[in-house]
Amino acid sequence: MASVTSLTASVHQRLATALSATLPEADADPLLRRSDRADFQANGILALAKKAKANPRELATQVVDKVVTGGVIKDIEVSGPGFLNITVTDRAITENLAARAADPEGRLGVPYAETPGTTVIDYAQPNVAKEMHVGHLRSAVIGDSVVQLLEFTGETVVRRHHIGDWGTQFGMLIQYLDEHPHELDHKAGQVTGEEAMSNLDRLYKAARRKFDADEEFKTRARRRVVDLQAGDPHTLAMWQKFVDESKIYFYSVFEKLDMEIRDPDIVGESGYNDMLAETCRLLEESGVAVRSEGALCVFFDDIKGPDGNPVPLIVQKSDGGYGYAATDLSAIRDRVFNHKANALLYVVDARQSLHFKMVFETARRAGWLNDGVKAIQLAFGTVLGKDGKPFKTREGETVRLVDLLDEAIERASAVVREKAQDLSEGEITERGTQVGIGAVKYADLSTSASRDYKFDLDQMVSLNGDTSVYLQYAYARIQSILRKAGDVRPAAHPELALSEAERALGLHMDQFAETVAEAAAEYAPHKLAGYLYQLASFYTSFYDKCPVLKAETPEQVENRLFLCDVTARTLHQGMALLGIRTPERL
Repeated sequence: MASVTSLTASVHQRLATALSATLPEADADPLLRRSDRADFQANGILALAKKAKANPRELATQVVDKVVTGGVIKDIEVSGPGFLNITVTDRAITENLAARAADPEGRLGVPYAETPGTTVIDYAQPNVAKEMHVGHLRSAVIGDSVVQLLEFTGETVVRRHHIGDWGTQFGMLIQYLDEHPHELDHKAGQVTGEEAMSNLDRLYKAARRKFDADEEFKTRARRRVVDLQAGDPHTLAMWQKFVDESKIYFYSVFEKLDMEIRDPDIVGESGYNDMLAETCRLLEESGVAVRSEGALCVFFDDIKGPDGNPVPLIVQKSDGGYGYAATDLSAIRDRVFNHKANALLYVVDARQSLHFKMVFETARRAGWLNDGVKAIQLAFGTVLGKDGKPFKTREGETVRLVDLLDEAIERASAVVREKAQDLSEGEITERGTQVGIGAVKYADLSTSASRDYKFDLDQMVSLNGDTSVYLQYAYARIQSILRKAGDVRPAAHPELALSEAERALGLHMDQFAETVAEAAAEYAPHKLAGYLYQLASFYTSFYDKCPVLKAETPEQVENRLFLCDVTARTLHQGMALLGIRTPERL
């Protein structure tokens, strides 16, 4: 793909050259930003003038004299105490968009990263034998979008779904079923998916109640864990049934979320079981971990409890059992040494931040993480209800994810049905699903991952405001215009003057590549979501002020159709990177 230099980069380069010529020894950075008074404003002159002990306005005037105009820059003027206001040419805007539209790979001129590496991303971590709830939503949605962004920019991505499929809960559940076989649903074995998972979830809760109340049962359940770890055939066979049934359920939920989950990517806690003993041995032999009251622990000078005593990371319990730390550290070894990862990304609830801080520091002390391998927790906040409290049902129970998604689809379908003019009932159902799931995803992704957000379906499916529905309707509106154009095709006409609304739309589209690169580098889908909302807003203003099919000349019709077409393609590609569909008709 031929690289398309953005207008921002072109202007930056010309200013930097002029600044260097004016102050050869200065670290000349124009510090470009958008301005209400011009297309760009350079505000680095003030800092440079201070260093050079020069008058900033005089320095700015000297720089202007050295800037090469023409082609890209139409006008440059000094304003205020020494700012530079820069206006680009209409021709440059249209030609740059034409170059992006002509990209043979259909990437709209978005380049691949200069030095792509390998990232292992750990996201969407449901638990076997438990129903997925609203708390699983953010890890799945944020992680999937980050995967799309990284892969689009050329990164090799290894997906990992670290499901909870090992440990005490399975000894507890298997032992309970052995002792209470009559509690199995009479249809067990004949149903799969949501119904089967509901049965398993019900049995798990019953087993948990007995485990908490009956010490003798607790002892038997823990012995069953030992049987599981030792590979007892009966215990292992029951465990495998739970895992297989749970996977069918997981796949059905992720399919409803319009996410691709591949079986090889599901590597749960059990996948590292054979590495745990060696991980502990390596940590103990290296002195990174020490024995304390029989347990293998790692201590940290800056992590202490309320009593002032150190709080350790327990890698192996005093009874010989392994905790989450052993599994997570083994996973790091596997991802670094077997998958040759340069980056390990964990999309995990912010409430687990202390655990991952200790795990990462332990891995660094052991030499498994170093300057060539970074580990990052992309910590996300909590999903809140309209009342600002953690999202619960009226009965105070955690909201099932499936119920939440079904309600979103139902609400969205009602919105689509109300607006639909020529859609069949089947099309309304399909579009309602795309709009509903898109609404849920966008509400999450338009918020910085670290922040909490309120789950408000009424707002999510609104046609107004910062919602995916607003973006989807903008895309569908463009498709309608392109269909009505008939044989008239979009075509760029760089010779035409652009209106203010056309310029604003074109300049914003030219930032798409830079926005994608920034969102990928910072693991920040919300930056792309914000860009797309602004794009839809600029398009709405253009649509209101600039007749397309009734423009004054045939060339202007073609050029405005061209602007519509590139806007639609940008919306489509950007929404795809968020994991959201863009229906052709709504």
